[in-house]
Amino acid sequence: MKDLIAKLDLSAYISSFESFLARQKPLFVNGDLALNFARLGELSSANLTAPKPVIALSDAIERLGLMAVLHISEIYEFSKIISYFIYLKNQQIGTKTDEYLAKIEIPDKIAEICSYFSESGELKDSVDERLVGINEAQRRLKSQIDESLRSLMRSKSLANYLVDFNVHFISGCECLLLRGGFNASIKGAVMGRTQAGYFYVFPSSIEALKNEQSALLDRKEEIIYEHAKRISALFSQNVKFLRFIDGAFDYIDALLARVFFARSRDYSFVMPSNDGAIKLCEFAHPALKNPKRISIDFTRSVLLVTGVNAGGKSMLLKSVLSAAFCAKYLLPLSINASKSKISSFKEIDAIIEDPQNVKDDISTFAGRMQSWSKLFGKKNLLLGVDEIELGTDAAEAAALYSVLIEELIKNGIKMIITTHHKQLALNLSKNENVELLAALYDEKNSRPKYEFLAGIIGKSYAFETALRYSVPPSIVEAARKLGGGESFNEAITKAINLELELKTKIKATDEKSAKLDSLIENLKEQKIAANDELKALRAKLEREFFYAISEAKKAINLKDTKEKHRSINKANELAKAIEKPQIAPPPVLKIGDSVKYGNIKAKVLSLSKNDANIEANGIKMRVPLTSLKKGGVIVQSPATAQVKVEAARRAGVMIDLHGLRSEEAVERLDKFISDALLAGLDEVLIKHGIGTGKLAYAVKEFLKAHPSIKGFRDGTPNEGGFGSKIVKL
Repeated sequence: MKDLIAKLDLSAYISSFESFLARQKPLFVNGDLALNFARLGELSSANLTAPKPVIALSDAIERLGLMAVLHISEIYEFSKIISYFIYLKNQQIGTKTDEYLAKIEIPDKIAEICSYFSESGELKDSVDERLVGINEAQRRLKSQIDESLRSLMRSKSLANYLVDFNVHFISGCECLLLRGGFNASIKGAVMGRTQAGYFYVFPSSIEALKNEQSALLDRKEEIIYEHAKRISALFSQNVKFLRFIDGAFDYIDALLARVFFARSRDYSFVMPSNDGAIKLCEFAHPALKNPKRISIDFTRSVLLVTGVNAGGKSMLLKSVLSAAFCAKYLLPLSINASKSKISSFKEIDAIIEDPQNVKDDISTFAGRMQSWSKLFGKKNLLLGVDEIELGTDAAEAAALYSVLIEELIKNGIKMIITTHHKQLALNLSKNENVELLAALYDEKNSRPKYEFLAGIIGKSYAFETALRYSVPPSIVEAARKLGGGESFNEAITKAINLELELKTKIKATDEKSAKLDSLIENLKEQKIAANDELKALRAKLEREFFYAISEAKKAINLKDTKEKHRSINKANELAKAIEKPQIAPPPVLKIGDSVKYGNIKAKVLSLSKNDANIEANGIKMRVPLTSLKKGGVIVQSPATAQVKVEAARRAGVMIDLHGLRSEEAVERLDKFISDALLAGLDEVLIKHGIGTGKLAYAVKEFLKAHPSIKGFRDGTPNEGGFGSKIVKL
């Protein structure tokens, strides 16, 4: 695996990831892939503290099985693991993770051990009262030693011999740095000597204090060993649990390291699929500092990448393999995860560097053949081959590799291959399992674009690249004349340019189509809103006029003159209170003005007497002037402006619907009934004829549903019979 990681330029990425692990472990995460991915999502959403670094404990667990006594530092490592699981079990992380943690039952006596240690891993004084006295005595002795040393450094007898005022620790002893001849001024043991000839002296005056301090340390170690022995016995009784919790910690640590690593770089996770496809959207290889993101749809068996030298072919190959590698091990990526899909492969391999080996007498081509021979018989493999033509004759290699690749396709191996072999590309282009990709070259600026175009064979641009790297033009020109065969390269260039032009036009057409769809949808919504507003206004006016007319009718039947006048006055007040819709005059516009057509912002292109040509989001339309507002003010829809209360004055008592379609007849009938209501009519006549009965049925259903119709009946013979309706309002 290390070899593959190095080939894909992922060493720094993996090293950075491993720095987030509490302890080193293999990249593979045990367990169900989908379940692990779900838990990654839950852990990513939770605000958790990372676990402390922990040493490997497999050896300690094996010794516990043999009833050994662990060192107190090893017991502290177990307590860190147990403490972290207690912390996690008290969090609300997510359904899948919480279910997993709930199954981990920590024995009470084991959990109690966690409270024995301080943050630095020392056994707390509260565990044993004897430790309180020992620690207090140690602090007292330390203070006495420090004071004794300060007293010696202040003494006049030692002033001429003292090199500095620092306390130097040599072999665990506090020493003073003195010049030669100090013997008459101080007694002590020489613990060392500097290159300048000075002496590290351990004063005899503090030797007794040091011995007492050493005795205290020995006593403390004895007490700590007693507790280590007791705890180890408890651990030996629960060795199966400790083995389980140690493995569970590695599992949780592996997931959390991925989460914290992804969070530090703003990376995303991609759930591996099983359909063999690789679709990358805006992916950036982690080794690149200022990457040009790639988007690629690799669904067939082989992706053959051709084109300009130093145009990014090798990095594209490494990117595809790196993305598959990271997805396989649930490592985070710099990618648009929601639009990407990466299949899971049992094995990922890369044939990249020159395998030539003088020591083993292997040539470049022989080394390549050795690598290829190992591929037959493998299944579910993703293979990357860089510069496939390396090391042998172009014509022979084209024939050989064509057959090799087609054979591996039959075995279900998925490959991404880079090459400059145009003959190989032509051979494979006929295979429906092979898709072509060309690295593009900016001929105007004489440099690679680091972009790729699907479906064509790319030109190598060897001469152009040579010029870019300062090869003398005369040499390049001589090579052009000698090489000849430019007609094929010219055909490739022409094909690339035509393909690019076609894709640009298709893209522009798609964008325009999307804008048009959006505009049509917007207009549909505006029409629905306008119709709703019109219906609401019409209903409001009908109600208000109905109340006013009803009041006037009431006055006719009153006998008392005062009551009549009062009722008529009330009817007039109701009529005056009705707010009649006003028709706004068309705005004064000129070409170039910004306007709003409903909720759509637009620009005036041309004007006529009643209409205007406008442009919105690249779409041109011809609309009535009355539907526009200058300066982006939303206007009332034309349908609303056409409501006129004067229609009641032209109302009749009869409507003839003969010869009309049902939809048109109902629309006219609706207006006729509204006008009759506004005019205060009590009864109207509708003539629809007999015919097939469809029109009569439509009229009948409309009358049943109308809220202002009290009732209706078929006409008498002199009123039109079954071909007419008498309607009571």
